[in-house]
Amino acid sequence: MATLKDRLETDMRTAMMARDALTTSTLKMVLTAVKSAEVAGKAARELSDDEVLSVVAKEAKKRRESAVAFADAGRDELAAKERAEEAILDAYLPTPLTDEELAELVAGALAAGGFEGPKALGMAMKAAQAAVAGRAEGGRVAAEVRKQLG
Repeated sequence: MATLKDRLETDMRTAMMARDALTTSTLKMVLTAVKSAEVAGKAARELSDDEVLSVVAKEAKKRRESAVAFADAGRDELAAKERAEEAILDAYLPTPLTDEELAELVAGALAAGGFEGPKALGMAMKAAQAAVAGRAEGGRVAAEVRKQLG
């Protein structure tokens, strides 16, 4: 079974052959970020699919934030390029959770851990993040946990 990293590399080669400059540059950028993550720390290692997925999600988030910044500055052509790169990366990410699905998962995680009140926020966040498994941004998860903890 091919890993996510293998799929990224294969898709990059396909985009290169098709002379798709935007896809090629976007996938090169994310593969560079994956390789940087692999050599970070005390010893180089191969990343798991979940870790590669996390890197892709971070890169997509960077594109989203950059697009907003460029749009606010009136640089619409750069904002459009960032949005196009984000769309390419989104194809490798799992479908994001709806608000209802997020609320259900967070409620389940809080009930399973018996978390109540604002003092349990840290541990509740850890449990909720594990339940969500990268299918929602941390800010959305945190807001839902705070809402449910009261």
